[in-house]
Parts: sequence; structure tokens; C-alpha cells
Amino acid sequence: MSEFQEALADAAAATETALLKLIPEGDGPESQVIDAMRYSVMAGGKRLRPFLVLATADLFNVSRACSERVAAAIEMIHTYSLIHDDLPSMDDDELRRGNPTCHVKFDVATAILAGDALLTLAFEVLSDHDTHDSATIRSNLVLEVSRAIGARGMVGGQMLDLVAEEHVLGVSEITRLQRMKTGALMNCSCQSGAILGKASDTQRHLLSAFAHDIGLAFQIADDLLDIEGDEKELGKATKKDAAAGKATFVSLLGVERARDQAQILTDQAMKHLEIFGEKGNLLKDLAQFVIERRN
Repeated sequence: MSEFQEALADAAAATETALLKLIPEGDGPESQVIDAMRYSVMAGGKRLRPFLVLATADLFNVSRACSERVAAAIEMIHTYSLIHDDLPSMDDDELRRGNPTCHVKFDVATAILAGDALLTLAFEVLSDHDTHDSATIRSNLVLEVSRAIGARGMVGGQMLDLVAEEHVLGVSEITRLQRMKTGALMNCSCQSGAILGKASDTQRHLLSAFAHDIGLAFQIADDLLDIEGDEKELGKATKKDAAAGKATFVSLLGVERARDQAQILTDQAMKHLEIFGEKGNLLKDLAQFVIERRN
């Protein structure tokens, strides 16, 4: 196992430990929604966004006691978005990471509530003194996350994705959609680590550029996997975008041009990290991993 693979696995394990601690089992009438929350956050996945939080915070020697809580909060938000995206009124998916989606495992109402509860709990964690003793840093974390996931970020991107089923979008429009839907939370993950580390404006700008580039590269890789990937390996249905008539980077650029563009974005992303020297190597490895993954 490479140093990067070990770091990715360690980050996932640390995040999962934090998630289980922050979402203890329930025993009252509300236990079903807690079960749904735990089921969804523990459904596996690469934990890329928590890794971005931890690796970015590590650039500035932030205590893992702080960054792991923030990483868990970001993963709660990511999971909430997946629960809601999978609903029949949205993407109508029955499988996520090879397992029944939350609304299939439980029911639609419970899935909606589980997503709401994860989002709310994430803000509770971010604003808690245990996350950082500086009220200013906690406030800045809440502000950064709020901007990233609202109508001008992740939620807005999902709205554009729904609109895309009925309208033909060009490359620039698809790029904007994916910067909002996928890139905004990835950037927020990097910015959260930078906020914890009291990074300079220049450092934050370069980390933002890095995150936006890998966010687009990640989406192009997703589009390629939707065309070329194996359903069993992916743990979800493929070719759904084509069936829905939605434009993607692959449908607009073609497979080879899309693959070349993903590599260009990855190379560009890695250049943004040069200011950090060897400390940025794990983030560089992540950038390459994003376009080489098979699920």
C-alpha cells in the first residue's frame, strides 16, 4: 500500500470513528431517524472530502482533534446531499455504493428527515467549542460552509442538474453546474482546513484553485465511469445521464477529449500546490487518484 493509500484509509477510519461518536445510537421513539443517519454515513465511500479537510489542515499543523470533527461535519453534509439526491423526486436511485439507498432501506419520509438531521448536526458540530476554542474560527467555518452548500453552491447546482434534464446545456453551463454541485463542497473542504490553520489569503486562493480543478476533474471522471464503468464495481446504475438525455462533459467533448481535459485539470491542480513544497504531496497524489479511480 502506498503512502497516499495509507493516508486515505487512515483519514476514512478517523472520520468514521468521529461520525459514530457524534451520532450515538438512539433508544427512544426517534431512533428510526438516528438509525437512518448512521446507516447512511457508514455506507462506505472514499471519504474524499474529509481527506481534503485533514490533509489541508495538516499543511498548517492543525490538531487532529479539531480537524477530524470538521471532517466529520463535512461528511455529514455530503451524506445529506446524497440521501436527498437519491430520492424519487430527484435522481430516483435505488442503490448507493452497492447498498439500498436510504429511502429504500427505510422510507421516503425517514430519508428526508435523516438528511435534514445530518445537515443540522453538522452545523452543531462546527459551532461547538470542542471543534475549536476560537469563536472567530468557528464562525468563519460556519460562514464558509453556509456559502458553499446553499442556493449559490451545492443546492443550486442540484437545481441546475434537474433543469438540465429538460434543456440542452453547453460546456460552459455544464462547467458552472459542476462547480456548484460538486466543486463547491470540495473547495469548502479545503477552505475549512485552511481556516483552522489560519492560512494567508494567498494560500487560501491557491487551495481554492486546486479544489476547483480537482472538482471538475472528479466530475469528468464520474461522467467517464457512467459510460465505461462496471455497475458492480461502482455500486450504482450506469448510463443514467444518457437515458435521461442530460448533457455531460463526455457527451459534449467525446471520451478521449474528456479524458485529456481531466488530466490537464489534474496537472493544473498540482501546480497550485507548489507553494507548500513536500507537505503538499498527499494532495497532489489525491489529484491523480481522482481521475484514475474505478468507482
